[in-house]
Amino acid sequence: MSDQEQADAADEAEESETETDAGGLEDGDFVRVAYTIRTADDGRVIDTTDEETAEDAEIDTDEYDFEPRIIALGAGHVFPTVEEAFVGGAVGDEGTIDVPAEDAFGEYDPDEVETVKADKIPEDDRYPGAQVQIDNQQGHLETIIGGRARVDFNHPLAGEDLEYEYEILEAIDDREEQAAGMLGMYLQEAPEVRIETETEEEETVTEDDDGEETVETEEVEKDVLYVTATQAMQMNQQWMFQKQQIAQDLMDRLDLDRVVIEEVIEGGGMGGLGGMMGGMGGAGGGDVDIEEALEDVDVDADEIVDEIDEE
Repeated sequence: MSDQEQADAADEAEESETETDAGGLEDGDFVRVAYTIRTADDGRVIDTTDEETAEDAEIDTDEYDFEPRIIALGAGHVFPTVEEAFVGGAVGDEGTIDVPAEDAFGEYDPDEVETVKADKIPEDDRYPGAQVQIDNQQGHLETIIGGRARVDFNHPLAGEDLEYEYEILEAIDDREEQAAGMLGMYLQEAPEVRIETETEEEETVTEDDDGEETVETEEVEKDVLYVTATQAMQMNQQWMFQKQQIAQDLMDRLDLDRVVIEEVIEGGGMGGLGGMMGGMGGAGGGDVDIEEALEDVDVDADEIVDEIDEE
């Protein structure tokens, strides 16, 4: 190849690489994003990854970790308007996206305000502004008079246009980091995860022209995601009610074969079973004869049995 041909080939390769880069981010890509979401009318902060911004907005900074989030494009992790802006973009992009109410938490619907019987609401929640659940619907209590309560089942931010200020910090290619990021979006915390490739034996049944079946065994590799479930994660309502859907989403997006949840039980609980049973046997540490124990407290075991039979 002549020098000119080599130069032309290099130019073509560079041009092809530039065109590929110009394609930008696309569905299925994972990116780490720093963002702050405000209401458009009064600039009220409703979500942020910046702790200083949260403190200024008087958001409780003890409850959550404030750090940039990993999102998967095409997974519904951000508002549709934001996702449309991200697709085709690139790492380093930043700006503010206007999100209309219909793309955020929906328009306000007056029909979603209903009057219900007050006894459907727990006594402790019978005050204006309380968050209540009635017939599997979440709402907030507007007023309560006598035996009737007026409940608004609209989302608290329904009808609000939003401003989504963002910066795309980096693309995430590591699958373990992607998995932790997805779980963080669902659970507001990123548990410890690891992906292991395991070899398993699988049986396949084949049938010849005569209808005879032959069972063959072959070794196949399976990618398994292990998730360490903390006590907080196990108590998370979204995890409790949607773990199957969350696991399926992880498998689909990360090309996994299985998700295994490893339960963690911390020490320092209520102690042994002896303590839970009122201390019987706790001091001696061995088998305890029940009749002997009753004699020690001056109780006749036969009398107790007779009383139970009479009842």
